[in-house]
Amino acid sequence: MRVLLTGGTGYIGSHAYLALSDAGFEPVVLDDLSNSKAYVVERLERVTGRPVRFERCDVGDRTRVRDLIERERIGAVMHFAAFKAVGESVERPLAYYRNNLGGLIGLLEAMDDAGCRTFVFSSSSTVYGAADQVPTPEDAPRRFANPYAHTKLVGEDVLAALPIADPRWRIGVPRYFNPVGAHHSGLIGEDPVGAPQNLMPCLLEVAAGMRPTLKVFGRDWPTVDGTGVRDYVHVMDVAEGHVVLLRHLLEHGGDLTVNLGTGRGQSVLELVRAFESATGQRIPMVDEPRRPGDVAVYLADVQRAARVLGWHATRSLEEMCASSWRWQREGRPTAG
Repeated sequence: MRVLLTGGTGYIGSHAYLALSDAGFEPVVLDDLSNSKAYVVERLERVTGRPVRFERCDVGDRTRVRDLIERERIGAVMHFAAFKAVGESVERPLAYYRNNLGGLIGLLEAMDDAGCRTFVFSSSSTVYGAADQVPTPEDAPRRFANPYAHTKLVGEDVLAALPIADPRWRIGVPRYFNPVGAHHSGLIGEDPVGAPQNLMPCLLEVAAGMRPTLKVFGRDWPTVDGTGVRDYVHVMDVAEGHVVLLRHLLEHGGDLTVNLGTGRGQSVLELVRAFESATGQRIPMVDEPRRPGDVAVYLADVQRAARVLGWHATRSLEEMCASSWRWQREGRPTAG
């Protein structure tokens, strides 16, 4: 089966491409390169040894996306084409609503036009907001602390209604926590456009001497050491979780929402110490105030993924750190 990856040259999408290829699917990439880089296509070809089917296109272009789905005989879609930075969403909320929700609706319309109704939606643990229950299960109340999270919450609501209106829709919603790490080849990793805002890319730039210090946003959170706690999960575990979820939809139909995480949390300081231990690099830090929209703790309850999908994260925190550093030193074109 051919699977369309919107945002397929981005961080999660490119790793999903490799996981799908390893699993015997034929991925097809659609990306407008507004938040990713064109060299990723060549890197995917080097890793897989096969040409990449790539279409440069806005995901909201209903006619072109429909034509692509029909021309390539697409059997399912994984949707990664969304803006994802919490802080930026607070600064540019309308851009996030236009891209994340407008793009989603346009894509779904194109799929419906083409008769393709198997869909995996890249969602986020941010839909839980400041969760009452930690670890947080999938049936926990949803709330949002920033516009990015709200776009994911509303997107989930749109998708929940589709199978009610038309049972032919098969919908998978993986809510993943904090993906880090890189492909073991060192050729594919996280390479954000502009100044990075997520923790690991910033940490890597400090380790590589590209910035002087790592900013720690908040030392007064109600956590073990005052810094924010997150459920860090290797990006290849997340990518493989998408593939397992897609297989479940193809075999059983229906809809399924599932957390993808480790069920364990590390604070910012714990991640920094783990990185220093795994790489031998010292990371100087500087304290900054809390960022708008941040919360103290995100931690996944992963029992549903294990029970329904037989999926669990297998890669260690050390592997997350070591693979990230390998990517920074050997693979990232902008490194050093």
